[in-house]
This record gives sequence, structure tokens and C-alpha cells, in this order.
Amino acid sequence: MKYVSRKPALILLADGTIFHGKSVGGREGTAFGEVCFNTGMTGYQEIFTDPSYFGQLMVTTNAHIGNYGTQEEEVESEGVKIAGLICRNFSYHYSRAAADDSLEGFLETNNLLAISDVDTRALVSYIRDHGAMNAVISTRVDEVSELKKELAKTPDMNGLELASKVSAKEPYFFGNEKATYKVAALDLGIKKNILRNLAKRDCYIKVFPYNTSFEELQAFQPDGYFISNGPGDPEPLSGAISVAKKIIATGAPLFGICLGHQVIALAHGIGTYKMHHGHRGINHPVVNLLTGKGEITSQNHGFAINREEAEAHPDIEITHLHLNDKTAAGIRVKNKPVFSVQYHPEASPGPHDARYLFDTFLDNIKQTQTVEAH
Repeated sequence: MKYVSRKPALILLADGTIFHGKSVGGREGTAFGEVCFNTGMTGYQEIFTDPSYFGQLMVTTNAHIGNYGTQEEEVESEGVKIAGLICRNFSYHYSRAAADDSLEGFLETNNLLAISDVDTRALVSYIRDHGAMNAVISTRVDEVSELKKELAKTPDMNGLELASKVSAKEPYFFGNEKATYKVAALDLGIKKNILRNLAKRDCYIKVFPYNTSFEELQAFQPDGYFISNGPGDPEPLSGAISVAKKIIATGAPLFGICLGHQVIALAHGIGTYKMHHGHRGINHPVVNLLTGKGEITSQNHGFAINREEAEAHPDIEITHLHLNDKTAAGIRVKNKPVFSVQYHPEASPGPHDARYLFDTFLDNIKQTQTVEAH
């Protein structure tokens, strides 16, 4: 059995609170970001590669991380997007036959600092009480004063634009070019499984960088438009908000997920706000107000739209509510084929309860084409 070095490490929160642990693999280093937690029991590789988590120090509440290794197909983007990992028990050995690497090897390849042996129950409880905040993880345990100075320079997530850090640099295509439908996707930090779900529904997708103009999207002559998930504060995304306004004005089908949902709300003058500690996990309960049915959903967001403003807007209908805190989890535009949800119907990881939303998008495209044909 491999000998694993046990180098001391710490987590220093912005308010000065310190938690202790050990660096995974004995690696040395320091990483800064907003500390948050995910309650999922599985899917750590998908979480670590989800662009929506860019710039965040991820606390996993599941006690064991790494026990089933990693698999090349289970990534949601090119490389790891979290700033660092904090966990209780790190498994250096894995037992899944289909795995092609250990989690330790995967993290080394992606140059990610991870800290284990942390009292994650105490840390998560602290975040729930005091809110998400900036933090630093480091093996420089004797340099707390210096780390505090460096941490103070870390930008706050509130007001921070991060889509530009994870979006594609150039347009690219996904799916079968002979597919029946064409979708123009604005990439604010898109997950691969969103593209897979669209491609499964006979769509050929052209993915555009976050700062693409409406005219460039329109030149693809798509049957529908999609605005993706992504990291950071939605309010600085003035370009994407302008694009959403122009798409909506044309009457074309539009679907938004997560950050895309917030952009569509902002396009209608509905404000957003930073949540106390956000929703991150794969068992969040949502009710569909149109059908009365409940859904267990995968969620990952630290911002939300203003429910009161959405309810007061004459053109907006709230379609979904989060059952834990009654935040708006979905909206649609009245008399237009435009809708969005705050959560992740593509899951990965997570349940498939909400994948019908991709079918709703396709139905909107078909209905729009039928109307135009007549």
C-alpha cells in the first residue's frame, strides 16, 4: 500500500475563523476562493469540472471522497473548475472497475490543491450560520498573518463577472449536423451534459462565446436559442442581458438554465441577489406550479432572482418554486416561447426528474415552426 504523507494544512475564512486538516498527497500550496458546500452523495468529478463552480473552494459533505476513482467520460468541461477541495476522508484507493484513474491522480493532473481530515460537519454548519464567504486553503500553516493579508485582496463574489473565464474562446459545434433542429447556445459556462441532452433530441448546436452579439447568433439561423449556466454574479453580464432582450423581442424559442435563467430575468428588469449560502446538491425539492408535481433536482447557485419582482411583472409567470425556502426556481414569459429554470435539468450528477424541460424547449420550437408555416 502506498505511503501517504500527512502534511498539515488549514482553512482560513474571511472572518478569521480557522479549520485544520491535512493536504491530500502531501502537496504544498495555497488556493483562494469563495467557500461553499455541496450535499451530493456522489458525482464529485462532475462537480469539480462544472464551470459554474469556477473560483470556489468546494466542501463536500459526503464523508468519503475518491472511493470510486474518476472516469474520463464523467467530466462537464475541459479540466477542473473549482479553486480547491475540502473534504473529510479522502480515498487514495478506488474500487470501481470502470475507473481509469484515482481521484488523487486526477487532481494532480489538474494541479488542484485538496485538503482532507477536516471537520466538514463543523465547517458546513458554520457556513450555514454565517454565510458563504471568501477563504484560503494552504499548507503555510505558520503564516496566518500573511495569508489574512492575501485573502483580503481576493475579490468578493458579489459583483464579480466570471463567465469570461470559462466561456469558449471561439464558436464550436456539437451534435449531428444533419439533425432536424438547430440551436444557438450562448456559453456562459456550459456543461457538456446540456449539449448531450439537446443532441439526443435531434438538435445540432452551435456554441458561442459569452460576448457574442445577437446578430452573430442569428446568422446561424437557429430554430431556438439557449443561454447556459455559469459562475459569478449575473448583473455585470450586460452583453448577455442585451442579447436575451433581442432574442425575446423576436418571439423565437428561448431556454435558460441557472445563470441563463437569471439573465432572462434581468432582461425583464427583475433583479437578482446574492444568497446567504446558496443551493448546491442533488436532492433539492421543487414544485412545478403548472402541473402540481414535485421534482427532486440538482442545484448549484449562489444567486437568485427576486421573487416579488417576478410576481409583480405583467409579462412573467413563476412556474417553479424551491420548496425549502420558496425562492423562484422557474419562470416563463407569457404569450412567448421563453422559459428558464434556476436548477439543472441535465443533472450530471443528480436525478432525471426535470429532463422533460428539454422536451418542452423542443415542443416550443416545433410549435413556433408550425405557426410560421401557416
